[in-house]
Amino acid sequence: MESGFAVKEEKHIMYKSRLDALRGFLDKESCDGIVLTKLSNIRYFSGFRGDDTALFITADACYLVTDSRYTEQAGSEAPDFEIVEQKQGLLRKLGELISSSNVKEVAFEGDAMTFSAHEQLLQFLEGSSLRKSLSVDFLREIKDAAEIELIQKACDIADAAFAKVLEFIRPGVRETEIAAQLEYAMRLEGADGTSFDTIVASGLRGSMPHGTATEKQIELGDFVTMDFGAKYQGYCSDITRTICVGQATERQREVYAAVLATQERVLEEIAPGKSGKEIDRVAREELKKANLEEYFTHGLGHSLGLEIHEEPRLSRYSKCEDLRPGMLITDEPGVYIPGWGGLRIEDTVLISQDGCRPLTHSKKELIEIL
Repeated sequence: MESGFAVKEEKHIMYKSRLDALRGFLDKESCDGIVLTKLSNIRYFSGFRGDDTALFITADACYLVTDSRYTEQAGSEAPDFEIVEQKQGLLRKLGELISSSNVKEVAFEGDAMTFSAHEQLLQFLEGSSLRKSLSVDFLREIKDAAEIELIQKACDIADAAFAKVLEFIRPGVRETEIAAQLEYAMRLEGADGTSFDTIVASGLRGSMPHGTATEKQIELGDFVTMDFGAKYQGYCSDITRTICVGQATERQREVYAAVLATQERVLEEIAPGKSGKEIDRVAREELKKANLEEYFTHGLGHSLGLEIHEEPRLSRYSKCEDLRPGMLITDEPGVYIPGWGGLRIEDTVLISQDGCRPLTHSKKELIEIL
């Protein structure tokens, strides 16, 4: 077992590496510092898990600004940061701190800071500008070993929950009950919570890709699509499985087989160097063989980590030209036919040096609950 000192040193090295990458980016952008207010980025760069907080990072200093509710926690979780307690407002203290730091060009997260907050912060600044909006999310695209371990645990929890919910599903139970059982099972397995609102769509409702669970009762012959994920120590998993309650019809078997073949074909293609558009096109070409391409109405996949939807993405509009080892991606083709229903099959996938490997392992062959 690693000693406490060894673990602490390992974390110090990890956060230093992340901060070095951030500072390198700021240098390229000719910025002297940056204000981070997005909770996922606050956690990624400092380790702090609370809210009502901001980070101010320069070339040679790191500050975490919060209030008395969190100062003790911040001191424990973010030992590499100087903890600054605010008593008269976060933005006021942040402005005073920036102004006293003798920095000129300060960036902010335009996709996280509201216009109102930006305007208020400007009122407290003296001698520093706050003109450049930057996104630093791309620095989280490639996961390190510690992140992959946490995401794998989140996937294991989701797999265990799926196995448990199969014992519960039967005609007469409501979609909301299935969602509750999944969430309860994930909590029992150690999840912090869910990665997103659990999706359960059965019967005709299966044609809605994001059909949030309703009071609809499961009927004999229904496909039941369950899209869910566990969050473990802040990191997300994402999995979708579709099962049949009762014996599947010939048409259900045909459509299911086509979606499964597509999902597995994509797994063969995901590899370093491929583009997001290229992988998405493989899925659409596979579904076209079964005359189902027109019913696949969303992108093929997205990354995930501290957030459930991150870059890169697999879609017709993807900006990713080069998948790289250490990236996470979902592989989730689906078919949604109005008036008939639909289904989706999804895995969380890690891109490796020479291909990929799924981190979710629940059975994908058609399950019939008889």
